[in-house]
Amino acid sequence: KVRDKEIKQPLFYESLSKLQIPKVSLPRYEDWGDILRWLLTENVPGEFPYAAGVFPLKREGEDPTRMFAGEGGPERTNKRFHYVSLGQPAHRLSTAFDSVTLYGEDPHHRPDIYGKIGNSGVSIATIDDAKKLYSGFDLCAPSTSVSMTINGPAPMLLGFFMNAAIDQQCEKYIIQQGLEEEVKKKIDAIYKAKNIAAPTYSGDLPQGNNGLGLMLLGVTGDEVLPADVYAKIKAYAISAMRGTVQADILKEDQAQNTCIFSTEFALRMMGDIQKYFIDEKVRNFYSVSISGYHIAEAGANPISQLAFTLSNGFTFVEYYLSRGMSIDDFAPNLSFFFSNGLDPEYSVIGRVARRIWAKAIKNKYKGNDRSQKLKYHIQTSGRSLHAQEVDFNDIRTTLQALYAIYDNCNSLHTNAYDEAITTPTEESVRRAMAIQLIINRELGLAKNENPLQGAFIIEDLTDLVEEAVLTEFKRINDRGGVLGAMETMYQRGMIQEESLYYET
Repeated sequence: KVRDKEIKQPLFYESLSKLQIPKVSLPRYEDWGDILRWLLTENVPGEFPYAAGVFPLKREGEDPTRMFAGEGGPERTNKRFHYVSLGQPAHRLSTAFDSVTLYGEDPHHRPDIYGKIGNSGVSIATIDDAKKLYSGFDLCAPSTSVSMTINGPAPMLLGFFMNAAIDQQCEKYIIQQGLEEEVKKKIDAIYKAKNIAAPTYSGDLPQGNNGLGLMLLGVTGDEVLPADVYAKIKAYAISAMRGTVQADILKEDQAQNTCIFSTEFALRMMGDIQKYFIDEKVRNFYSVSISGYHIAEAGANPISQLAFTLSNGFTFVEYYLSRGMSIDDFAPNLSFFFSNGLDPEYSVIGRVARRIWAKAIKNKYKGNDRSQKLKYHIQTSGRSLHAQEVDFNDIRTTLQALYAIYDNCNSLHTNAYDEAITTPTEESVRRAMAIQLIINRELGLAKNENPLQGAFIIEDLTDLVEEAVLTEFKRINDRGGVLGAMETMYQRGMIQEESLYYET
């Protein structure tokens, strides 16, 4: 069952050789002590402590693909979104923002940063930009999920997104009720009073874009619909929208550096967002993506990435609890984001993270089953890609993708081979997506839910990595916890030191 909905799948798949291959393989222990030890440390997928995954079975007919994209203006990135999702049963969009947006600057008032607009990400400065960016995707459909990699100005960008989702539903209501002409007259009157032209989508709509979200450019639904109708649409939209906003300010201070507010104020805003989610019953949207990717890309080794990320996660838990929130009200709205390299520790990073998180949430914080489940996104390592002989980078990315898929990640971005030297082209993105599709649809072993369980090296690595992470927890605790350690720049110092070893 998933949220009281019963889902049935066969527990075997048939190979071309007519063999019945189990989707979940079980140990052949006969001794009760061995069975008990396995249940407490491993167990089947979907059961505590979730070492093999947080769900019993993978979704059928849907790949875990979530490709990161963002360049130029909203129309240009909208075109890329439709390109990478064309023909996919589910639309999983992951948004990269330019540095101007990441630092919360308005490009209209800053001519000195003109050269940075749309560089290495999409420029979003208004609600209209958000409407254009996600136009053609129904943001409240169960098959659509949007991730936004934004931290300092996360509350503002989240507000843009939510308003875009609400106005999309207003647009659908207007069409269903046959109110197009009436609403058009209201919009024309608004712009006539302002004596300006109505904004438009620049250029032709890409293939797959039906124009949803563009009717109310420059205005909002509450300006053209009755207040009671708008209130109902708003309540539905924010409860139905699916996705993630990164909003992890701790890793910004430790590694990424796009900080625009003090840590204390940023934490308070994060708490305000989560409190709003609880009050408004926003269950399908993750209020924070607790991120280790940036920590790893800045130089940290796999152990430090995992330890710093999980310790940041527990810090958010403690802070939200101090705000009077209940663990089961907010823990399901937390998600994680890890990097994946070629080091052996990366083969077990997900299973160790799930096991530590589940034990802590269950035993210390008394959270329910849903709160205990750590769900995470993986992006293959950008720093592992070589600028020389870039064609070979696809091999590195494929091996990292195998690590992630065998470890039951919940979503995956595979880097394009040319990412070491340029913004990926449509051709290189297509190849990167093909890596995932071939593994998921053609590699027979990937149809199994727990291919890593039972391997001696995996069991050894799991125990070694878990012990090393817990040891790092103690070091952080001895320095006053995460915030105390940040005061002396402990995490930054460790990342810089480990980066030296990586580079040499």
